[in-house]
Amino acid sequence: MRISHHSHHAPRDADAVDVHAAARESISAASVGNPLRGVPCGAIRRRLAIHGTARSPFPTESRSFQSALGTSHAARETPGHRQGSAPATEPQRTHFLFRTTFFLCVLCLFVVPFPISVARAEEVLPKHVTPDTLKAVKLGLDYLARTQGSDGGWHEGGGGRAYPVAMTSLGGMAFLAHGNTPTRGHYAPQVKLTLDYLLTCSTPSGLLTGPGEDSGQPMHGHGFALLFLASVYGMETNEAHRAKSREVIENAVELTARGQSGAGGWTYIPGGGDEGSVTVTQVQALRASHNAGFVVPKGTIEEAVRYIERCSTPEGGICYSLGSGGGARLAISAAAVATLYNAGEYDAPVAERCLDYVWTQFKGQTGWSKGGGHDFYTHLYASQAYYMAGDKYWDEYFPAARDQLLSMQDKSDGSWNGDFIGKTYGTAIALIILQLPYKYLPVYQR
Repeated sequence: MRISHHSHHAPRDADAVDVHAAARESISAASVGNPLRGVPCGAIRRRLAIHGTARSPFPTESRSFQSALGTSHAARETPGHRQGSAPATEPQRTHFLFRTTFFLCVLCLFVVPFPISVARAEEVLPKHVTPDTLKAVKLGLDYLARTQGSDGGWHEGGGGRAYPVAMTSLGGMAFLAHGNTPTRGHYAPQVKLTLDYLLTCSTPSGLLTGPGEDSGQPMHGHGFALLFLASVYGMETNEAHRAKSREVIENAVELTARGQSGAGGWTYIPGGGDEGSVTVTQVQALRASHNAGFVVPKGTIEEAVRYIERCSTPEGGICYSLGSGGGARLAISAAAVATLYNAGEYDAPVAERCLDYVWTQFKGQTGWSKGGGHDFYTHLYASQAYYMAGDKYWDEYFPAARDQLLSMQDKSDGSWNGDFIGKTYGTAIALIILQLPYKYLPVYQR
């Protein structure tokens, strides 16, 4: 709150203390959540007596509030201190003390802490997010920050070396889920490094990949990279950087559309066929691009939804690929639910059947592993599906998953080792899940 200063103060001696500065100190301390740092009311009252004024420090108060405080121009000078006036009478002094006491009572409303303040502080945390969750998230983010390469990528472990574009994109999403941007937040430098690294992965064809093309299977990395770039696009404030990002994203969206198979899905290389895990990655990236204002061909999304529908099994889940046949895969089914929601198919029969299938499988297993392997991958998408499906699912799923993740974290360095792919992969996915309640990323919201 800005405190105004007026040039028509009553005369005061050199030792007088500016009461408005005292009030400003108290209010400023309260505004940052530490009311005990303010000047005590008794000290303010003594300073008022020295200065001899009852003027309100609030320049925007209402007329009635000014009147109640007696802050008209004529009343701004203390009786007995106005030039050329007679000594103050006893009624005048009594009236001044009344005005001073009233002002102090009002000021204390801004300064004195209330017992309820502790409860209110606790309410700031999102639902089901505990202090221990905050500590685990901080440890995990610090781990990712320490292990990020100077080029902005993550190259640690088997996954980091084999799939650097995918790992870097997931690591970047973990920082975005914490509310960081390229210019704001504790981990802003890491977000900026991630952005720079992924922009250098753009190729003339629009494919986002590195020199090794993520071990010859670049479309997973392409999808995750497009997801990150589209999610961070609206946070970029530098126009030159935005222009570069815009070009890269547009080319990547076009490559994704061209790389779709005739059946409506995608596989590990553009146009090479189709399978479930790559398909869901592309659809989510396209949804993030659409959220950022980029044109996404409607037909591309419609064909992808039909592909998932055709992969549906009698149990309600989704098989590995249209051509493979076989039974439902839990990991792919969980990813399919999140993908269908990303496509806007919240009430589609295939989405409802698939959600029921995944939920039934989760209810049958109490531990972190729900069967079928790829546990971190399964939880990455199942958590999004449950969060978007509503409290009925989220309230039962998240507390248990949260506690399991906290117990699995390596407290010595803050990491999670995910699905034997590596620590970058496991840590990034664990952090994305734990930070879903923060609601910083639209692509993870309904």
